Amino acid sequence: QVQLVESGGGLVQAGGSLRLSCAASGRAFSRNAMGWFREAPGKVREFVATITWSGSTTYYADSVNGRFIISRDNVKNTAYLQMSSLKPEDTAVYYCAARSIALPGSRPEQYDYWGQGTQVTVSS
Repeated sequence: QVQLVESGGGLVQAGGSLRLSCAASGRAFSRNAMGWFREAPGKVREFVATITWSGSTTYYADSVNGRFIISRDNVKNTAYLQMSSLKPEDTAVYYCAARSIALPGSRPEQYDYWGQGTQVTVSS
């Protein structure tokens, strides 16, 4: 079992930056691939970024590629999402998620554990 708690959301102006954190507890964090997803009002949950257990490989949605960076610190059992050049369309609840295996994934159904979400609002 893995418990995930996100933090770092908030209100930011367009062009600004935020860093989200996802603190994990429970079973060994370092063996889980991690991902970030987001859900805007009236829309389905969408993939944002994913990272392998080692942190050596990352994948991003086209909409955030070049602006967001996913990373992890297996000593601190924490994953991060550094968001830059934020746009109003990035406004959503952001969720971190963990797989039961080390390989990354881009679909919500591939993930076994989810955090409660943190709100990110980007004003124009």
